[in-house]
Amino acid sequence: MIGITGASGALGRATAEAVLRTVDPRRVVLTTRRPEALADLADLGARVRPADFDDVRGLTAAFEGVDRLLLVSTDNVGARLDQHRAAIAGAAAAGVAHVVYTSVPEPVPGNPAAVVLDHAGTERALRESGLRWTMLRNHLYAHLQVSAVAHAAASGRLVTNHGTGAAAYVTREDCAAAAAAALTQDGHEDRVFEVSGPEAVTAGDLVALAREIGGREVELVAVDDETFAEGLRAAGVPELDVRLITSFGASTRGGYLAGVSSAFSELTGRAPTPFAEAIRTALPRRGA
Repeated sequence: MIGITGASGALGRATAEAVLRTVDPRRVVLTTRRPEALADLADLGARVRPADFDDVRGLTAAFEGVDRLLLVSTDNVGARLDQHRAAIAGAAAAGVAHVVYTSVPEPVPGNPAAVVLDHAGTERALRESGLRWTMLRNHLYAHLQVSAVAHAAASGRLVTNHGTGAAAYVTREDCAAAAAAALTQDGHEDRVFEVSGPEAVTAGDLVALAREIGGREVELVAVDDETFAEGLRAAGVPELDVRLITSFGASTRGGYLAGVSSAFSELTGRAPTPFAEAIRTALPRRGA
């Protein structure tokens, strides 16, 4: 039986829908704090169970009968490691054999991305758990750059702290497809997959795309982390998001997000979505 945590979240739900297209719904367990949000998938036959990452005993009950579990990292950045450890403990107690975890590229000392400590600690806990594991190190979502490209196209300026670095952005839909493949195929135990897009994208590439979309000249404005963060605050971005976005820019600048991998194609048998295609799809056409 296949289990998916956080199944009412964006990635969890997309993965669940992908799995349900190929697997008997009666063999799928979806856990969430909001079971009512998955009523339509329950109607298809999936088993929807309540689960709280702060309740190990409840997690054990939620994972009962599951052989292979997708552990979707929670959104409680900076405080989620204990939640992930609880989920791993619950999985072990329930008899889960194999955990697939959504991680981040290069969760190593020196990577300034604010999410690294949580992911590195979870990967370590999984390796030490005695369970079989698969790490899906998902690159940054392409959709996170939609607003930046749109604003640059409209204003004629792209302000960035990426420096000359690049990031191999991937779509959330492709991450879901990769996760579904890892859950439904054999032979991926104790392996790490860097799930990336097909190319590494620089700030210059973002500017070129913004020029094309906006039909106007766009200036690239490179700033340091402090200046970039202050600009986000001035725009009303919440402080946690300021810290995250700025740290991802620093990670990009440091080269930690530039690796292009064939893992997505290995898992799914098709090519990942090009970055520019993902952005154009998400934005209204000029003049429309």
